[in-house]
Amino acid sequence: MSEDLLPLFLSGKVVKGFGRGSKELGIPTANISDDAINNLPEELQLGVYFGWASLENKGIFKMVMNIGWCPYYKNEKKSLEIHLLNFFDDVYGKEIKFIITGYIRPEKEFSSIDELIKEIHNDIKIADEKLNDPKMIAYRDNPFL
Repeated sequence: MSEDLLPLFLSGKVVKGFGRGSKELGIPTANISDDAINNLPEELQLGVYFGWASLENKGIFKMVMNIGWCPYYKNEKKSLEIHLLNFFDDVYGKEIKFIITGYIRPEKEFSSIDELIKEIHNDIKIADEKLNDPKMIAYRDNPFL
């Protein structure tokens, strides 16, 4: 199970993504470079995770992330996309460090964009709640970030 591999400490550069997060979904995401994706353990299950992220000198933020193929969009390339809770600044080209601390759900197919958006909002709510647990808050103060 993927939870046995957690926490994972990773970093990467924010790169130009598909342009769907902010524009189409109304949920901005930071797409992480391929080198970070290539550093993921092969046995890590694709899906939605949560944890903490720091973005250069902007602070430390709760995050929810998707690792996978985004079945609704039928991506041909695996991606790692991070949504920083309560952060709306430009992130392109910046170095991001992140600690994956928990798992929410596997990737799945959606029949409509509205269904996808509703599920992402639910993922954000779950991540926000779980990161309030004292065990999870302890990761926020990790020197890695």
